[in-house]
Amino acid sequence: MLAATAAPPPDGLIKDTTTAAFRQDVIAESMKQPVLVDFWAPWCGPCKQLTPVIEKAVRAAGGKVKLVKMNIDQHPQIAGQLGVQSIPAVYAFDQGQPVDGFMGALPESQVQAFIDRVAGPGVAANAGAELLAEAAALAEAGDAPGAAELYGAVLAEEPDNVAAIAALAKLHLDLGDVEGARRVADMAPPAAKDPALAGIRAAIELAEQAASLGDLGDLERKVAADPDDHQARFDLALGLNGRNDREAAADQLLTIVRKDRTWQEDGARKQLVQFFEAWGPMDPATIAGRKRLSSILFA
Repeated sequence: MLAATAAPPPDGLIKDTTTAAFRQDVIAESMKQPVLVDFWAPWCGPCKQLTPVIEKAVRAAGGKVKLVKMNIDQHPQIAGQLGVQSIPAVYAFDQGQPVDGFMGALPESQVQAFIDRVAGPGVAANAGAELLAEAAALAEAGDAPGAAELYGAVLAEEPDNVAAIAALAKLHLDLGDVEGARRVADMAPPAAKDPALAGIRAAIELAEQAASLGDLGDLERKVAADPDDHQARFDLALGLNGRNDREAAADQLLTIVRKDRTWQEDGARKQLVQFFEAWGPMDPATIAGRKRLSSILFA
């Protein structure tokens, strides 16, 4: 990838950003059009392969999207909050929220398809986006049947619409239909790399784990009797998350990390990262949990 000191292109579609400027460059700008955030580092070979491909595609989109590049060596905080595990990683922000993404140096055709999906190639895509927005509003208002009907309408026209698949799967999961949620999530293309889809799959797995635990009273009594019973504490965290008590669930896992980082080959930290993925990068519990985890790991 080009060095961070390179002069920005005059069209204003592509720029470098910093942690301090992220809110303006990405969150605020994404209220006007989607903004792609490319997380990279100077030592990353695949990053250098992706740069000319994604810059060409962004310019070809004619202003439908903007590209913001963030050097994670110089600015690691945002990548950490989003749970970026490898680079290059590209996240698409729209209306202030991460809505899509991919990892790795994809070929030009796949990058173009990604931008088309995010920005919308035309009227049909805009209509699909409007249906998704309407469905999300219905779901927020508690009209699950109405939302499901609209998600189904989108999928009837675009069977591989990952955003609709992830949203419909979440709708099933929110209603307690874990099996239905997994069936819907399995409709996604095998190669799909989407933050929302990854998050709902993680949430489904956690819900299945929590369902197998039964009454949490026994686990709470075990932890009270022996604070070093890490397995009981770990299972309690899963159960608390199943009840959507996110802060308490994170607290149990953070306690294990603080007491014994090596337990189950760093199992508590790994489970906490899966919680973050399921909750979403901008969830308050994720942000607070990441800060607490960092304070423990780097104290």
